[in-house]
Amino acid sequence: MTETGDDPRARMMRTVLDHVPFDGWSDTTFRAAAGDAGVSLDLARGLFPRGAVDLAAAQHRRGDAEMAALLATEDLAAMRFRERVAHAVRLRLQVAGDREVVRRATALFALPNHAAEGARLIWGTADAIWTALGDTSRDVNWYSKRATLSAVYGATVLYWLGDDSPAHEATWAFLDRRIEDVMRIEKAKAAFRENPIGKALMNGPLKVLDRVQAPTGQDGLPGRVR
Repeated sequence: MTETGDDPRARMMRTVLDHVPFDGWSDTTFRAAAGDAGVSLDLARGLFPRGAVDLAAAQHRRGDAEMAALLATEDLAAMRFRERVAHAVRLRLQVAGDREVVRRATALFALPNHAAEGARLIWGTADAIWTALGDTSRDVNWYSKRATLSAVYGATVLYWLGDDSPAHEATWAFLDRRIEDVMRIEKAKAAFRENPIGKALMNGPLKVLDRVQAPTGQDGLPGRVR
């Protein structure tokens, strides 16, 4: 095989999907994907220095980008905001593809040496959803929105992986319940800010929260207090 045609990185991201259900995100899978894609191992290692881990991460980010592109083509104006969030999460799971591929990735990123990477990927998904839905917050809410949605998305993925209900109806019901829980938290936060004690705290000990800024590069690094 020769390294011609489209992007070798894209070719490997396609061919790896045939092997993950059988061998997981392993070096065996990585080598097989390179061979099927007609990519030398030297070039493959250059494209994905950590091997299958980088391939799995690239597949996850591809799903985020595909979801965002689809959301950009839709008119969500008629939906309530919680419905838009639920729709985005559903769309993200729908573009994820083979559940066994996702299951294997979930197992990979649950390992202690890859857990931080897995957390970053889920945070990236939450960020992609909020950004696609037009979130313009730049203060501490930038973090709280992504933190709560990361928890919702992570829990929903785990539920989805074990869901055998028709058309994943049980998963979507689970998702709706989780988002309703988040909305209750947001309402409680708003009420806290409006009551006398909450106002006193926000103008006193918690005033520093108003100075937290979202990362200008959207890199997920801790915000700066100015």
